Amino acid sequence: MPPIRILPDTTANRIAAGEVVERPAAVVKELAENALDAGAQRIAVTLEDGGTTRIVVEDDGIGMSAPDLALAVQRHATSKLPDEATLFAITTLGFRGEALPSIGAVARLTITSRQASGDAHSIAVEGGRVGTPRPASGAAGTRVEVADLFFATPARRKFLRTSRAEADHAIEALRRLALAWPEVAFRCLSDGRTVLDVPAQDRDARIRAVLGADFAAAALPVTRDGMPAISGLIGQPGFHRATASEQHLVVNRRPVRDPLLRAALRVAYRDVMESGRHPVAALYMDIAPDLVDVNVHPMKTELRFRDAGQVRGAMINALRAALGVTAATVATPSWRPSWQAAAPAPMRGDFAPRGFAEAGLDLLPPPAPSATSAPLPMGFAAAPEAGPLGRAIAQVLECYILAEAPDGALVLVDQHAAHERLTHEKLSAQLVSGGVRAQPLLIPAVVELPGADAQRLLDAAAELARLGLEIEAFGGALLVRTIPALLGLADPAPILRDMAAEIAEWGAATALDSRLDAAVARLACHGSIRSGRRLTLPEMDALLRAMEATPRAATCSHGRPTFLRVDRAAFARMFGRV
Repeated sequence: MPPIRILPDTTANRIAAGEVVERPAAVVKELAENALDAGAQRIAVTLEDGGTTRIVVEDDGIGMSAPDLALAVQRHATSKLPDEATLFAITTLGFRGEALPSIGAVARLTITSRQASGDAHSIAVEGGRVGTPRPASGAAGTRVEVADLFFATPARRKFLRTSRAEADHAIEALRRLALAWPEVAFRCLSDGRTVLDVPAQDRDARIRAVLGADFAAAALPVTRDGMPAISGLIGQPGFHRATASEQHLVVNRRPVRDPLLRAALRVAYRDVMESGRHPVAALYMDIAPDLVDVNVHPMKTELRFRDAGQVRGAMINALRAALGVTAATVATPSWRPSWQAAAPAPMRGDFAPRGFAEAGLDLLPPPAPSATSAPLPMGFAAAPEAGPLGRAIAQVLECYILAEAPDGALVLVDQHAAHERLTHEKLSAQLVSGGVRAQPLLIPAVVELPGADAQRLLDAAAELARLGLEIEAFGGALLVRTIPALLGLADPAPILRDMAAEIAEWGAATALDSRLDAAVARLACHGSIRSGRRLTLPEMDALLRAMEATPRAATCSHGRPTFLRVDRAAFARMFGRV
């Protein structure tokens, strides 16, 4: 074995650079963050060949003197940590003092800077070899040029993707910073083409500019005061993407990809969005610097919160409050432009959503149910006054309610999906208040199930009782004594089969206790009117009015839309009259 030795500075710097500079996007991010910390009001970025050939970042910040330039390219030199205590309450984007020396270790780096009251100076670093500051010419602020990225570490260059892909990553890093700093103007050119150009503006205008007017028009506002404070916009459940790439999370002005916050976003949406889809969001969290540690990873995109549970709960509660708007709000034209919901992707498997509803719904007494019916808000002698979802005018394919909104728009409602949400909310409200109200069966039902399924249900009998399902062993079968009152005379056999299958999928009999919300969604599906059920006009109107008063009634328990709204402009587009 060779003897132990201390690595040369250039080798050590190139090794360390691998943590900070993994691709051109990391260079753009670090240099733009330096500019923001320097008080820049305008940041301009130029990319050539995705940043592998050349990256230029220019800003109008406070600039640096010649002595500052000489120190700036040394490892662990920074102006952002005046003392040891600052490390535990960081308020700047950068603080590690690693970016510039790491870039200089693997590329040809040139920095030109001038303070408003001084002269311009320039310094060059090539493959880790540091030059001396020299007089130069330049405007107030700083200009950083990075050429031949990874020329000093050719092996790293082989792992880069195409120039287009690397440019996309760099532009995405700038978009995230632009969302976090709307008062700063950003401009980016990639191979001579302008790919980002936003002026200094307010937050709402910046979200519209970066995420698009469609998102901003159909988004729900999020507001939470206190510590942490949370604000921003989130997409409606019908506005989703195939990946989480459009989830923008900002903590204390820092764009992050924190797993805890992303998990909170998933939890908040999981009972209103179909499986496999991801919400769009622009969320801003303000928290005391001493309550969050940003020194977790050199890329500074992951955080460690002092009270992670409190932060997670605050995020989930804030998002659920925003998502709890009623269908009346969603359907009101003055609230946003008419929602042109795309047809949902086919369901992949049997999906049971998660999460409790925050409010219940008082349904009117149902008529005597039939074999194909379930309780429905009915009983009006005369239809109530029409709300934003309009007045029912017909039933289509014995599945969809056709209504005319007060402004003349056409509203199409999926009767099963809509009633499923109403039942879900009612059951959830009962569960939160102590347990789902049960209805004793005049003659207990005997349900035959495979032995393993029957045992799973018996092991979870206490949790099932909270859901209104009282069961006991009956030879090799199960005896069902009660079912949820809201389900009317529903057959308990399909319900128990589904419950057993889900408990088996979750992997433990005790899993039902932690997934009662999913079980409620399953009950709601079984307790809702089906396609093929003919409804009278008063029944349809009653369903529409109940939707307007119910939180989250714009989607069913599986996340699919419950209604579509088509206004005059939409009809004109469909018929080519625009």
